[in-house]
Amino acid sequence: MSSAVECRGLWKIFGQRGKEALAATRASALRREDIRSQFQCELAVADVSFDVKEGEVFCIMGLSGSGKSTLVRQINRLIEPTAGDILVQGVDVMRQSPAELRRLRSERIGMVFQHVAIFPHRSVRDNVAFGLEIRHVARSRRHALAEEKLHLVQLAGWGDRFPHELSGGMQQRVGLARALANDPEILLMDEPFSALDPIIRRELQDEFIRLSSIMHKTTVFITHDLDEAMRVGHRIAIMKDGRFIQVGTPEEIVAAPANDYVASFIRGVPRLSMLKAKALIDGSIDATALVGATVAPDTPLSVLLEHVAADREPIAVVDETGQAHGTVTRRSLLLGIKHHM
Repeated sequence: MSSAVECRGLWKIFGQRGKEALAATRASALRREDIRSQFQCELAVADVSFDVKEGEVFCIMGLSGSGKSTLVRQINRLIEPTAGDILVQGVDVMRQSPAELRRLRSERIGMVFQHVAIFPHRSVRDNVAFGLEIRHVARSRRHALAEEKLHLVQLAGWGDRFPHELSGGMQQRVGLARALANDPEILLMDEPFSALDPIIRRELQDEFIRLSSIMHKTTVFITHDLDEAMRVGHRIAIMKDGRFIQVGTPEEIVAAPANDYVASFIRGVPRLSMLKAKALIDGSIDATALVGATVAPDTPLSVLLEHVAADREPIAVVDETGQAHGTVTRRSLLLGIKHHM
């Protein structure tokens, strides 16, 4: 699978002496406190490298001040990196002109912020269609596309309303529809649900998971909430003091935290809750010969237990392309549970 986003050696040091501070940090491995005291600069991102695969949801998780929001804004150069390389679908973003950057942001990358910032004087439909209007798309066409995206985020029929008539969760859906209206290949989502009440937040997480399964958009998703990262992310990067501490799937991070800092995050996460069908396969049985139940590779343990309780027959693990990965049997499931307890 090819990479949609590639970042190499990204740095961001805020302050007039940023370049000088960077050179000193590279030479002497200065800490944030040293950079602040010696150069009156603030280290936000320090030598971060990562790839995001096509269609992947890549979560960057960290506490306030860890550098995660600064990092995501560097991908489309809303914040200019102090140093480093950024490729978006093979295009060197660091070499793009202002006009090329505007096209990148309006056509290929959609962004959703924590504070959705929809225009209060515009209808919901016109808010969703705003990016298309900037691109001079005909009014009838942009309104049709806006209605299509409103239907996708389950706001059909709300196009004539105004933002003040919508709840916070509904306004966040409008922001997501606006980001999707230009049909971008890549979504950058900066803590999009963190300002919402817990119940609404979980509903929108479910909605995002549903949309991701339909649209397969490459997404960089910023959050400070480990539970949210575990729910929506294919892979998670845990960030601290401007650096990546660990990158892996939710299962990998829970099973083998890289250090005490990561372990402190996952302390309350039950390891069994991370178990999926793909980790419980019995390789001795040919899945293609089974005629009973089938499940996807990412089917959680709770669903598998229901299957096993209802039927003693092996369960075929089959992905969306129809490829068989193996089978889950009662024995392989129990052994998997025992191993992860």
